[in-house]
Amino acid sequence: MKLTTQQSLADTKLPSREPVQVVVGIVQRDDGRFLLTTRPKNKSYAGYWEFPGGKIEAGEKMEQALARELQEEIGIIIDEIYYWHSSVVESPHSLVQLHFYRVLSYRGHLSMREGQTYSWESFPVRCAPVLPSTMHVLQRLEQEKS
Repeated sequence: MKLTTQQSLADTKLPSREPVQVVVGIVQRDDGRFLLTTRPKNKSYAGYWEFPGGKIEAGEKMEQALARELQEEIGIIIDEIYYWHSSVVESPHSLVQLHFYRVLSYRGHLSMREGQTYSWESFPVRCAPVLPSTMHVLQRLEQEKS
């Protein structure tokens, strides 16, 4: 695109992407350990560690999506949650808005329904590689702890 002397980059309209809306559950035990799972083999970043969650479907509230995703992915029913924060992650192939919830209590037993591996972690986190978008959340959790 050629700019004239009366135009600037700020004046040009670049195509914008709507972020994909995703809910993420930070499942914690009473001892403070938190759950990380690996990404399934059929998804990008397969084998990387992350907090469980997934896309919000049309017409779903965030809390409903989190309940559905955690039941579908890891077999638990959430009881007590609270909204923690959100962040936007951009990569060459996607734009994602992550909505993080702290899961304080749940029912059921963990069942990795997508072939994932899981680990109850504390700091320093032992499992690797960790999904890049999960790293900043881990840093924030660690800062809150101290």
